[in-house]
Order: sequence, then C-alpha cells, then structure tokens
Amino acid sequence: MKKIAIIGGGISGLTLAYLLVNRNSDLEVTVYESENRSGGKIWTEHVDGYLCERGPNGFLDNKPKTLELCNSLNIDPVRSNENSKKRFIFSGGCLKALPESPVSFIKSDLLTWGGKLRLLRELTAPRGPADETVADFITRRLGREALEKLIDPMCSGIFAGDPSTMSIKNCFPRIKELEQDYGSLIRALIKIKRERKAAHKGSSKDGDETKVSAAPGGTLTSFYSGAQTITDALADKLADRVMPGAAIKAISMENDSYQLQTSRGTSTADIVVLATPAYAAAELLQDFDKELSKSLSEIPYPHVSVVCFGYRKEQISHALNGFGFLVPHIEHRKILGTLWDSSIFPNRAPDGHALLRTMAGGAKAPEVADMDDNELIKTVLDELRPVMGLKADPEMIRVYRWNKAIPQYLLGHSRILDTVDKQLSNHPGLYLTGNAYRGIGINDCIMNSYKLADIILA
Repeated sequence: MKKIAIIGGGISGLTLAYLLVNRNSDLEVTVYESENRSGGKIWTEHVDGYLCERGPNGFLDNKPKTLELCNSLNIDPVRSNENSKKRFIFSGGCLKALPESPVSFIKSDLLTWGGKLRLLRELTAPRGPADETVADFITRRLGREALEKLIDPMCSGIFAGDPSTMSIKNCFPRIKELEQDYGSLIRALIKIKRERKAAHKGSSKDGDETKVSAAPGGTLTSFYSGAQTITDALADKLADRVMPGAAIKAISMENDSYQLQTSRGTSTADIVVLATPAYAAAELLQDFDKELSKSLSEIPYPHVSVVCFGYRKEQISHALNGFGFLVPHIEHRKILGTLWDSSIFPNRAPDGHALLRTMAGGAKAPEVADMDDNELIKTVLDELRPVMGLKADPEMIRVYRWNKAIPQYLLGHSRILDTVDKQLSNHPGLYLTGNAYRGIGINDCIMNSYKLADIILA
C-alpha cells in the first residue's frame, strides 16, 4: 500500500487528498496541517449575524473542475447577484462606474478623451517579448492612462501587487497569448466574438467549449455559508485522514522512503506533496535540498490586512448597488479597495444591514497593513467616510491580518518554476502544489490538484 503524505491542509492539499482517496481507496493518504484548523487562507467567520471572509470570498464559475468538485461533495454553489457586475473605480475623489459596454465606455469620464483615443493605437502596437512586466505590456498596448486608472487597481485587487514588477505571462497568461496569436487585443476580441457566435450556432448546448473570453469571465460564486463551505466539506469527507495541529519539523530520505519529523513523532511516506505556501516549503526543505529551498524563497508575499465593518444601511449614504470599488495608486489613498459583500451574496449581513470589507497594504504599501488595530481602523474609516458617506461608526468591526498574503508572480517567475521543476526531478516522489506557482485563485488550486492527482496515480 502506497503511503502519501500531503503537507498543508488548505484548498490545494485537501482537494488533492480527496481526489486520490476517491480514485484509489487502497492509498494511505494523510494530510498534515500545522494549524489547529484546516482550510488555509479560505476562512469564514460568523460575527453577530455578519459573515466575514478573512481571505477569498469566492471563485468564478467558468472553470468546470471546481463545479465538478462541488457536485462530488454535494454542496450547492451560490452565484452572485446582478450587483456583482457593476464595479467602481475611485477616481478624482469619487466613485466612477467601470463601463460595461463600448457605448458606456465612450460616455464615461473615467478616462480622458486622450486616453480613449490612445486605445486605438493598440491595433498597430508591436508584439512584445516573451515576457515583460504588466506595466510595460499595458503601456505599450493601451497607454499610460489605461495602466494607471484601470489595470493598476485590478492588479491590487487580485494580487495586491505592483504592475511594474509583475509578470504579464504568469499573472495574465491569456492576455499575453492573445497578443502573440492575434497581434492585437482589439482584433483578438473581435475574432473571438465571431468564433463564439459560430460555436453557438453550431451547437445546441451552452457548454464550456463555446465560452471564449479574453479575460477572466464567468460569475463570481461562493456558498450560502461562506467560502469555507468547500474546505469544510473536503475535511469532513477525509475525516481522520486530516491531522490538524500536526506540524512537520523536517524531511529526510532513508531506505528509499521519506522520513517526516512531525510534532507527533516520526512518520514515513512513499510520496510527499508540499501543499504549503512557497516560503513554508522553503523552510521545510532547507536541510533536505538547500538549492530547492533557495529557489522557493525567491517568491515574495506582501502583507495585507482585511478590515470588515458592519453597518445599518441607513448609516451609509452611497447606494450599495455594486460589487465595490478599487483604488488606483495614483490617487494616493491608504486602502486598496472595498467590497460590498452583503450586496453580492445572501446571508452576509442581518436584514437592513450592510457588510463592507476593505483591503489595505499589499506590495506598494505594506506599511499600512502593519499598523496596529486602532490606527488601521481609524485609517480605513477616514478613507471610507467621504467616499461612502458613512454617518456613524460601525456596529461590528473585525481586523484580519495576513503577514504573508498572496504570492507575487514577478518578472522572472517562469525561470523560478523551470529551476524548481529541474530540482524536483532529483527527488522522485516529491511534489509541490498550491497557489505560489501556476495560478493564485481557488479555481487554479483545484485545477492544479486535479492535474497532480493524475500524475501521482499514473
């Protein structure tokens, strides 16, 4: 019987363990989790009738593997309502709706007429190198204003990152592929729209194969009781195969078997999967393979703090008919943005109340995330009052801190991955998975766990 040790009980490790056990019940699979709870950064807290997400609040429904996993677990996803389609950018001291159509884009004052006209030059912009920073790519194709007002806040909202250092190939691979394949993003979108129409005409099904998009599409999806529903369901299915509070101290090889020094004693395994953040994997492998450890330590993680405020709706002047807003760095504010969670999903706040969830810190302003609680709460309130028209202090406050939040795919990330793959080839039976490598979202983690399960079982 093969013994498989999975280190890390987040969405990646739990999904992998579940798939392995489901497909081959003869495998002896154990998930070691150093914390006293499983779930990793997917963490839902219920506070006084509010549902606060410490980490991600959902996933897009455009990737079939995540929905397939939900179906297997017998849990029902909840799609966000129409509000989620209306998003705002803080610009010029107020919130401006992101255009949802070419006509609304022309009418919008989010970009100047000079910025709008600059977009037309995208049709003749030259192809770039195999990889470059997000800032270089967008400036070359769409102009500086589009970078500063549209793409910069998107990078903060998804990665808490800095587009001047982020890799376009690794952070937004689909966008880079479109440039390489079509020579122009605008030309690509026109051709893709035609292809989609042709696919719909040729098929009576509305299947995933007919959905072609230039950017992440789909509907934001979660669960009635929060994102943690999926990790709780996985942990329940795995039962005593998950060992919370079992920290791994060291990894070694002896007699063709991996030896794990844990906080509960020594264990052996034929296969070891590190489903931890890259920095944690680097620490575990320091004595086992110093070069591999060094490569993994090159992936940085900025500090991010999440501040949740609960309000009675009448205490907020701004209409909450939207997803929330993001803040471009050029506005010189101290927050990355705020999501109106209770406007997106049901069961996020008591009747007549609203839940606002604000992110602060990130690659460009880690010092804000490091403020003490009182200073951070005051800072966020000072930022939100004039924007949201807050008439009182919140009735519910929660502060959540991630000292190492989201892995950054910087320029050169592909080189790190290539090096890590070569170094792993020296250790048969040792694998890495998680959001530090090939996709940071819940969908990416689940998809990569499916792929790794296929490799292990093969």
